[in-house]
Amino acid sequence: MTDDPATRMQTTAAQAAENATQMGRTMVDAGKVQMAEFTKMFSDMKMPSMPGMPDMDGFLAMHRKNLEVLTAANKVALEGAQTVARRHMEIMQQTMHEVSETMRDMTTPESPQATAARQTEMMKASYERAVSHVKELADLIQRSNGEALNMLHARFTEAMDEVKTLAAKGGKS
Repeated sequence: MTDDPATRMQTTAAQAAENATQMGRTMVDAGKVQMAEFTKMFSDMKMPSMPGMPDMDGFLAMHRKNLEVLTAANKVALEGAQTVARRHMEIMQQTMHEVSETMRDMTTPESPQATAARQTEMMKASYERAVSHVKELADLIQRSNGEALNMLHARFTEAMDEVKTLAAKGGKS
């Protein structure tokens, strides 16, 4: 193994990203298994139709849809988190490479005024890149969270309409 810090960081970041991806897949798979078990458990259940009682089959179908959308929203959020982690890893690799180059450049002899001017420019450029990277990561997070939230909002609205319909049917039986 090499002693180059940038290479070590790159290897560590790649391993962390792979671990996060695998953990995410495991969580999504577990959610699918739990939803399948829930569906199986309630699919054979037949509730007697009684006057004034809601349509239990419709009620269970509504909750099955809720779980499906929740699982899909979790998957979208997880994929967004993985995208952010990958991009953060890329930024860290780029930063380590730039630090290595900067350290190499700083070894060239020049006047103190020229060194101070160059350091000031490097600090300014570093600050601007850091702000840009933070904004980029924040935008990625906002986009994935917004997508997941929109899915949940749409399902909530649909579920409320289903509840109204079930309630109306229950009152007419």
